[in-house]
Amino acid sequence: MSTSVPPPDGPSGASVVTAPGEVSGSAPGEKGLRGNALGLFSSVAIGLASTAPAYSLAATLGLIVAGVGLQAPIITILAFVPMLLIAYAYKEMNTVDPDCGTTFTWAARAFGPRTGWMGGWGIIVADVIVMANLAQIAGIYGFQLVGHGGLASSTLWTTVAGVVWIVLMTFICYIGIEVSAAMQRVLLCIEVAMLVLLSVTALVKVYGSHAPGTSVKVSASWFNPFQVPTASALTAGILSAVFIYWGWDTAVSVNEETADKTRTPGRAAVLSTVILLLIYALVSTSAQAFAGVGDKGIGLANPDNSGDVLSGLGNAVFGSTGLGWFLSKLLIFMVLTSAAASTQTTILPTARTSFSMALHKAIPSHFGRVHPRFATPTWSTVAMGLVSIAFYVLLTRISTNVLTDSISSVGLGIAFYYGLTGFACVWYFRRVLRRSARDLWFKGVLPLLGGLMLLYFFCYAAFDVYAAPDYGHTSVDLPGIGRVGGVSVIGVGALVLGFVLMLIQWAVQGSWFRHPDVPVSAATVEELDALEAAEVRNGPEA
Repeated sequence: MSTSVPPPDGPSGASVVTAPGEVSGSAPGEKGLRGNALGLFSSVAIGLASTAPAYSLAATLGLIVAGVGLQAPIITILAFVPMLLIAYAYKEMNTVDPDCGTTFTWAARAFGPRTGWMGGWGIIVADVIVMANLAQIAGIYGFQLVGHGGLASSTLWTTVAGVVWIVLMTFICYIGIEVSAAMQRVLLCIEVAMLVLLSVTALVKVYGSHAPGTSVKVSASWFNPFQVPTASALTAGILSAVFIYWGWDTAVSVNEETADKTRTPGRAAVLSTVILLLIYALVSTSAQAFAGVGDKGIGLANPDNSGDVLSGLGNAVFGSTGLGWFLSKLLIFMVLTSAAASTQTTILPTARTSFSMALHKAIPSHFGRVHPRFATPTWSTVAMGLVSIAFYVLLTRISTNVLTDSISSVGLGIAFYYGLTGFACVWYFRRVLRRSARDLWFKGVLPLLGGLMLLYFFCYAAFDVYAAPDYGHTSVDLPGIGRVGGVSVIGVGALVLGFVLMLIQWAVQGSWFRHPDVPVSAATVEELDALEAAEVRNGPEA
């Protein structure tokens, strides 16, 4: 026997039919998740850990240097701009609708349920794809840490280790958000401390008597974007650098489990992007000063190090004996924990997105179930782990080249759902943009600029850079189009697959995300004025 709950007051309050003992509504705070479990520090830690700063730098810095040379530091800084603009869109939307579905919910409120479904799919597909790479990195670094280089180069054993990592992180996410947050706080502190230590030690050696032959003194020209050789190199560099900022939105995905859910998640998102800027600017500058941009030895443009510039750099900076050996091993451990932590925090937003979609009846209702003791999404969390394992194993069985190109395609999914959030913010608040200067800038201009930037990056990457047949490791001969790069095919194809699944779901279930009293297409001025008055009563926003 099932029980139906009448719709609660407020937006998106559709009722959900669940099994006995699992009754909940779909409105924010009524889904059965554990409320008030996270504070600002935990939210920021989750947002930062999800970006995996150490792993992102290890995997991306070499590629950026190879493309733009000495201007790598300014590229990492410029990539911060669209991220900050979209972070403000998240902050403003979360204030009026703190739903863990984030882009899915907000795009549905602004543009309708079909667009919202595609926004949710963008989150899911990007997270599932990147999980394969995170699991592989965790497996490789795990074997390197214990000195088993042979196993680290074995596809079979790194796949086994990666699957074990996914299972372990899925279990941690399943048993409670507090456990997840506590783990992230510890791992993040170690990670940031090691990155700062690496950077400071490198700079001290550059300006001291132990500078390596590759070292270059820091120059103001490194921070001049007009020194980049071509506009296409500038755009491609920023596109690569955008990846290292991705993940801060996890802080907003856990909004319904956060204390002061209308304000804390948004503040955590903005703080996360600013802290990431400081970390990336420091590490990219110091690493470049120490190692140089050559393509030999420890040079950052050395293709042999492009997939991991930090492990080799650690031996050169810290040394290979005594304390230096320990710090070098700790650096490897840090990249391992960075990938592992990001594996965990990648499960969190995907599970909560599908959980919210189920409660709004956009996908089967089973994904909307909550554990009676742990207050976490059950089906959604387990499904994310299982799908990630299946995707990872399938791609490693097909080809490591396909796996590599699938990772490169993640940027398209990121640009899609981040950009959609920016546009949703502008359209949702369009009726109140002239109410004040703050409304105009933070609800309109900044999110719009962020959305337009990401739309440009998406189109440029999908139909120019990634579409080139010689880009990446694979290519596909498409009927009527010709040879197209595999990265573009995977990225765009994944979104097209989502569109097909959305049409099937719509045909089977009909309309979703509807409440008889509240239109989903726009926020009324009265709603927003009431919310603004509540904000004033509760204190000013940061």
